[in-house]
Amino acid sequence: MQIILDNVQKYYKVGKDKLHVLKNLNLEIESGEFLMIMGKSGSGKTTLLNILGFLDTLDEGRYYFDGNDVSGLKENMRSQYRANYVGYVFQQFNLIETLTVFQNIEIPLIYAGMKDKNQRRMLVEKRLEDVGLSDKANSFPNHLSGGQQQRIAIARALVNNPKLIFADEPTGALDSETGRDIMGLLSDLNKSGTTIIMVTHDLDMTKYASRVVTLKDGCFVKGDEI
Repeated sequence: MQIILDNVQKYYKVGKDKLHVLKNLNLEIESGEFLMIMGKSGSGKTTLLNILGFLDTLDEGRYYFDGNDVSGLKENMRSQYRANYVGYVFQQFNLIETLTVFQNIEIPLIYAGMKDKNQRRMLVEKRLEDVGLSDKANSFPNHLSGGQQQRIAIARALVNNPKLIFADEPTGALDSETGRDIMGLLSDLNKSGTTIIMVTHDLDMTKYASRVVTLKDGCFVKGDEI
């Protein structure tokens, strides 16, 4: 699984103006990498992550995913890619408070069209075991600590066995010790073969990465140019 960006551009309308958010980005990501995208707030890193993860579209350039040109996919096709190939971990966890932990993790399987309830149950239980929270299946998110909620979010990201995981500031809402635990879990997943693409502004996180790229004002720069 390889990702290639070729001269990717992204604009947003701000009133009557057009804001140039990503500027001629070229990037290759190989299977099994732990790629970290760094940059200050407003650098374009979350926009880049959203394009890579099929949550947003590019305006110019090409995006190749596993050999396929996915630059101009309509929303229904991008939804299929999200369901079948990728998992997401966000800073604010994005768990549904009215659903149990089990039900939160099960959602991607339902979106992917898996009708066999027993198969869904086995997959959810496996991922709960992977993140060390098998005893929390029937709990609700608001009864869990921040670190536990992020572990549940990671279990949800993994449940459909994605080719890659996108993580947007996954430790940003956690204390430093819990953040290290979460990064250790992501690192272990990467060592087992999962490709991880993570956005952060925290230099301490770069020690977990196999490669770091830095964005400034929508362009890739060397670290000392930030």
